[in-house]
Amino acid sequence: MARLPPGWRPYALLMRLDRPIGAWLLFLPGLWAIAMIHEDWQQGLWLVFLFALGAVVMRGAGCVVNDLWDRKLDAMVERTRGRPIASGAVSPRQAIIFLVGLCCLGLLILLQLNLLSVALGVLSLLPVLVYPLAKRVTDYPQAVLGITFGWGATLGYAAAADTWNLTALLLHSAAFCWILGYDTIYAHQDREDDAAIGVRSTARRFEATTRPFVAACYGATLVLLLAAGWAAGLGWVFYPALLLPALMLGRQVMDLDIDDPALCLDLFKSNRDVGLAIGLAILLGRW
Repeated sequence: MARLPPGWRPYALLMRLDRPIGAWLLFLPGLWAIAMIHEDWQQGLWLVFLFALGAVVMRGAGCVVNDLWDRKLDAMVERTRGRPIASGAVSPRQAIIFLVGLCCLGLLILLQLNLLSVALGVLSLLPVLVYPLAKRVTDYPQAVLGITFGWGATLGYAAAADTWNLTALLLHSAAFCWILGYDTIYAHQDREDDAAIGVRSTARRFEATTRPFVAACYGATLVLLLAAGWAAGLGWVFYPALLLPALMLGRQVMDLDIDDPALCLDLFKSNRDVGLAIGLAILLGRW
């Protein structure tokens, strides 16, 4: 970030390029789907590249949309008041122009895929636009994020198989439950500020019962992954290989302290490794 030209830095910060965990978490469900179904390794790697690039671009676009919606709220929260729009480093007009550019780049990437994927990619814009509003009207904005980030599984399966079936549904559902769990942990960083300004979340909704809620989300994730592996006909190695991500998720539940924001952030970030471990289990099940 420090090596970027000064005029570029606010836009890189607006895309959260300094915090790549969001792009990882958007990318990983797509990686699972491609690994689970694709038969041609060369083409599969090309799809992985496109999905990785698309995750960075579209996560950045989602951050711009979020910050435009939340520019007044961000200015009232300690953790977010330095964001480029809230701080005035980027004007709303400049942000909208930048958003259009990111969406055009995302569309260019999307057009490299099949027609079903293009249609599903365009449809995914709806939850992206709705997510920032959800925290104002429901205690479950994390569920909207689960649909949004989990869409990568649906899109990845469509790109690899040119169809959508039970396996794709099970993968998307697994990603949804995983995201619902880890974003509840993440939301505890801002629980007190959110309460003061009227922002709603599963962290506020469950608060003292967060641990069993997250445990239920992660348990459902593993059950749905097992079902997806069975539906896809993965080999027996897939099932014991899931023990590694299961242990990693269990550690998050055991270590969780909702009153320790730094720990909540660390546990949230550890889900990159969980997602990669799930991807490894799927690859082992293909052999």
